[in-house]
Amino acid sequence: MSALVPGARSTAEIAEKAGVDARRVEVALRKLRGAGLVAGRPGEMLVRHDVFERAARVERVAEDPFLRDGRLVRLPGRHGRRRAVLEQVCTAFEPGRRYPEREVAEVLGGWCAGGEVDHVTVRRYLVDEGLLDRADGVHWRSGGPVEAPAG
Repeated sequence: MSALVPGARSTAEIAEKAGVDARRVEVALRKLRGAGLVAGRPGEMLVRHDVFERAARVERVAEDPFLRDGRLVRLPGRHGRRRAVLEQVCTAFEPGRRYPEREVAEVLGGWCAGGEVDHVTVRRYLVDEGLLDRADGVHWRSGGPVEAPAG
């Protein structure tokens, strides 16, 4: 349902962008609306990122020994597992949004509070793994459209 974000104007357009059948889109939208994750109609749809994030954190806490209560306890030693944990942490950053250094520290500080790893180390790993890009003291989530810098 990533086609919701670009602002598709109809169920058919969402189906086309997502590469799925329109009936599947209608069923998915009905479920998303019922769960309070989206509101409105295509083209005017409001995606409730805060609800998605809370649901995702609850799910991650239940299944991941490196995360507890929505916080990063420690980083795995194995690269593949560490990458998977970092991908989860990276969901705290909205695609396309630019974050000043201070805000990145605040977001990652929340993830790292009470754990064995500090936010600077996590930020370095996120950049090294290509999950966050950085230029001129500004970070953004990699792989998504990037807004032009303000000013």
